[in-house]
Amino acid sequence: MNEAKTTQDKKVFHLVLALSVVVFALVLVLNRKLITPPETIPSIVYYLPSLNAFLNGTCSILLITSFAFIRRKQVAIHKKLNLTAFVLSSLFLISYITFHFFAPETKFPATNSLRPVYLAILASHIVLAALVLPLVLLSFYHGLQNNINKHRKLVRFSFPIWLYVTITGVIVYLMISPYYSF
Repeated sequence: MNEAKTTQDKKVFHLVLALSVVVFALVLVLNRKLITPPETIPSIVYYLPSLNAFLNGTCSILLITSFAFIRRKQVAIHKKLNLTAFVLSSLFLISYITFHFFAPETKFPATNSLRPVYLAILASHIVLAALVLPLVLLSFYHGLQNNINKHRKLVRFSFPIWLYVTITGVIVYLMISPYYSF
């Protein structure tokens, strides 16, 4: 590998790391309500959890379909499906941040016997969602740069984690949505 490519890879790595830290910090700040939201909640905010579940579910289908196409060595379709999943996941992140800025926190009832299951799924979802962002960004970078060996090494981790996060995102929504106060 030439020196210019190594320098570029390092710059991209640092950019991905910085972006991931900023996104994670923003989500923490919003979830802890460290920023006071406006008194009035825009009506569209109430539709965002359903939109988020739809986006996550669609991403799950796209990721599975993309995997099937790459197994058949249909790289062009694989790329298009993954780019679409990436765009939808980016829209999800914007929608998620918007919702958590405006909406009051909803807690799963302590009296519900499924609470330990919900909390286990939610905890794994949150931890893996934080970990998967830099993995996905680096996977995309190497895939788009045609660094196939690095791309393959990364997607062995990023693909199953990303898929798990999108599926559990839908499950979390289905479990918590009956308790929304709106």
